[in-house]
Amino acid sequence: MEQQQYTEIIDDSHKDFGHNWVSSSRFLFLCQVFLFLALVGGCSYGLFTHRWKGKPEVEVPANTTYNPQYK
Repeated sequence: MEQQQYTEIIDDSHKDFGHNWVSSSRFLFLCQVFLFLALVGGCSYGLFTHRWKGKPEVEVPANTTYNPQYK
């Protein structure tokens, strides 16, 4: 009997990012969603921390009002 030697060929092309457009497009879509949410969250946080604190109490001299009062 003659022994035959078989070599196993492993095809990893279905796991490659460039060859499987379904998983790569899903991955890119999820990256876009994550980056968009991170951008919106970061901008919202920046606006929240630098928000307008309200009207400051300013002392207005009497001679500069609409009806000025002079001494």
